[in-house]
Amino acid sequence: MKSKKAWAGLALAASLSAVGMAVGMATAASNEPIQPIPPAKVTQPAMAELGKKLYFDPRLSKSGFISCNSCHNLSMGGTDNLKTSIGHNWQKGPINSPTVLNSSMNLAQFWDGRAKDLKEQAGGPIANPGEMAFTHELALDVLRSIPAYRAEFKTVFKQDAIDIGQVTQAIAAFEETLVTPNSRFDQWLKGNKKALSKYELEGYALFKNSGCTACHNGPAVGGNSFQKFGIVEPYKATSPAEGRSAVTGKDAARFNFKVPTLRNVELTYPYFHDGEAATLTQAVDTMGRIQLGRKFSDDENARIVAFLKTLTGEQPKFALPILPPSSDSTPHPHPFN
Repeated sequence: MKSKKAWAGLALAASLSAVGMAVGMATAASNEPIQPIPPAKVTQPAMAELGKKLYFDPRLSKSGFISCNSCHNLSMGGTDNLKTSIGHNWQKGPINSPTVLNSSMNLAQFWDGRAKDLKEQAGGPIANPGEMAFTHELALDVLRSIPAYRAEFKTVFKQDAIDIGQVTQAIAAFEETLVTPNSRFDQWLKGNKKALSKYELEGYALFKNSGCTACHNGPAVGGNSFQKFGIVEPYKATSPAEGRSAVTGKDAARFNFKVPTLRNVELTYPYFHDGEAATLTQAVDTMGRIQLGRKFSDDENARIVAFLKTLTGEQPKFALPILPPSSDSTPHPHPFN
């Protein structure tokens, strides 16, 4: 039999070995241009729960039909899978809806970055005549008319008054929970070398060696910089969107857009700010030509697409909210005018 000292030595060796493996896995992940997505940390569950109700509530729109989830559908990768979104009275939106999933990792919100964070972004569509077509004050009138909402806002914010800052803060708190960790690629980054096939790894090598990671990097595989769309050759857009120049007023920023996240990209078609790339294959081909000056072969394209599909993570899981009923004094919706 081994002595207690010997057993202690073996336990120490095993412990050191485990630590060494963990350090090695962490080092391997840190050497890659992409890092795993950490799970969401919900620090204000009551606020996030209120925000979830507001996110799904169509009564924040003039028509009583459009909610945040209409254009950022959580059953469809946080998008609507349309080239451009449909707004009030079936108005055609000017731009493709970016995914809300992992959007808390973006350096700014909207394609042109005009909102600094999710809280600022959340107020935009409500008052946009081409989207939810309401005003902030009318939306607040609706919420104030619903007793259950008044009680919930008071519980969360510790005051009787309801204002638009509280509304957008709550929606942002919910959206911050919408992260998608544990994709197969994340599992590979963390040391599970069986998580990806040889074919998918070859796609990742092509993705890196071709220069894609110059813009698509970090935990969100994008979202952390603005870049010109059409570096090697110009992109002929079908959208009137000008990019950052509309925000900065500087012509040099024309056609600079926020680099989209590639997390869950197989779910968030069609692609680009104008939604012109219907498939990942088409998107990879276009990006190779206009951004990198490279024409991928069909086989190279297929390998990169195979890698991109490994970025689909665990989708947010939660109970759908039961929205509080309107009261007799709740303003009626106006869907047709």
